Amino acid sequence: MLWRIIWVVVLLPTAVSAASEQPNIIFIVADDYGWNDIGYHGSEIKTPNLDKLASAGVKLENYYVQPICTPTRSQLMSGRYQIHTGLQHGIIWPCMPSGLPLNDPTMPDKLKEVGYSTHMIGKWHLGFYTKDYIPTSRGFDSYSGYLTGSEDYYSRKRFAGGFTGIDYTVNQTGRNNTYGEYSAHLFTRHAQTVITAHAAQESSPLFLYLAFQSVHSPMQVPEKYENMYSNIEDKYRRIYAGMVSAMDEAVGNLTQTLEDSGLLNNTILVFTTDNGGQTLSGGNNFPLRGRKATYWEGGVRGNGFVYSPLLKNPGSTSKELMHITDWYPTLVKLAGGSMAGTKLDGYNVWDSINLGAPSPRKDILHNIDPMYKKKGESVSKVFDTSVQAALRHGDWKILTGDPGFDSWVPEPTLYSDYSRRFNDSSNTSSSSDQNVYLFNIAEDPTEHFEVSAKYPDVVDMLLSRLAAYNSTAVPVFYPDTDSRCNPALHGGYWGPWL
Repeated sequence: MLWRIIWVVVLLPTAVSAASEQPNIIFIVADDYGWNDIGYHGSEIKTPNLDKLASAGVKLENYYVQPICTPTRSQLMSGRYQIHTGLQHGIIWPCMPSGLPLNDPTMPDKLKEVGYSTHMIGKWHLGFYTKDYIPTSRGFDSYSGYLTGSEDYYSRKRFAGGFTGIDYTVNQTGRNNTYGEYSAHLFTRHAQTVITAHAAQESSPLFLYLAFQSVHSPMQVPEKYENMYSNIEDKYRRIYAGMVSAMDEAVGNLTQTLEDSGLLNNTILVFTTDNGGQTLSGGNNFPLRGRKATYWEGGVRGNGFVYSPLLKNPGSTSKELMHITDWYPTLVKLAGGSMAGTKLDGYNVWDSINLGAPSPRKDILHNIDPMYKKKGESVSKVFDTSVQAALRHGDWKILTGDPGFDSWVPEPTLYSDYSRRFNDSSNTSSSSDQNVYLFNIAEDPTEHFEVSAKYPDVVDMLLSRLAAYNSTAVPVFYPDTDSRCNPALHGGYWGPWL
């Protein structure tokens, strides 16, 4: 069912010049998908399609995303750190007049420059308060999906800011003709239609961005998938497992369509999560520390792999350092595109994926968020350590301020009441009074051994690097919400209001 899809960052061994050599690119994002929730990481959840693709492709085991939705998606589309787009803080809420800045080209913009047909299905979450910010204005030829997040999987209803509306847009128009169809099935069906139509009518290469709602809350799944896990006593974990299996099946169906259409052999498929699993909603990141919305490894180390018949080293595992911003230059260069007009923080990591070469990336700026609540007094004159920030440099990782919930949530199989035990949503802060943490992630990937007192010179060096990054930051843009967003003023739909 999932025989030979391409799920990966880039497929071709070198950048291509002729249109006939340009690969199709299928980019799949799972939402809130935990480290310990994919089969090849030892999960109790069955993911045969993902496992097969990953085993035949390249598993990315030193790969990082952002801890929440909008930041990861903004960095994927722009190739830029949050500090360079003004989106350092939180997410873009439905009534917030904000969006991914318009002054830089998006990844689909650059792919269109070299002849790609570009299509998006699923969750956008990068702003929509004017039509300039919606997907069909940001490089996509077509779009169908959710402009916000957390919708009902069947009705598409979204409650936010005291307002209720349908969140489902086709190109630029709100629609409600899919009521009752589970979103993983709906998105896959639309993706299959795009693939089949493209294979029949188009000579251009295809870029398809499929951003699943799965497995974000609310906890909803057709009963047949939940019933696959009758052995799991905890209700939320059982539903979550079913949601993962529904998504896994969807990926298998999509792969089969690629094969049936004749596109698979020249396709690159990338699969990634957008952040760590939400343990408050059935997810799990064991043995990593933390969860979604934290800068511990459980929040930012992501499930990811690339699959393609074009790979030089199929069946391998990469432990080279990679980040969500790297997909932009990697895929655009493989497509034969130019970086002209861009100011990227990402690197072309294709040789690291395809040939096992050392990664050109030495740093990952996880973020610097001056709006997040500060913790304690700064212990440095170089960088304000009360500010929430995190940086990876080589094997070292420094965290400052309050990195967020800092427990190691154990394997769900150990508890019949897993969700009740680990469902304290009020616990969002680190338990320590300190505001500087240092870890050697290569030696201590689970962040059990904090070593800032042992290596003060390393701390000083990393704080200097944070200060250097901070000197390039633009002001945070996090405007107040606008009641003119009310769907009741726009036919009952969430959509542009200015």
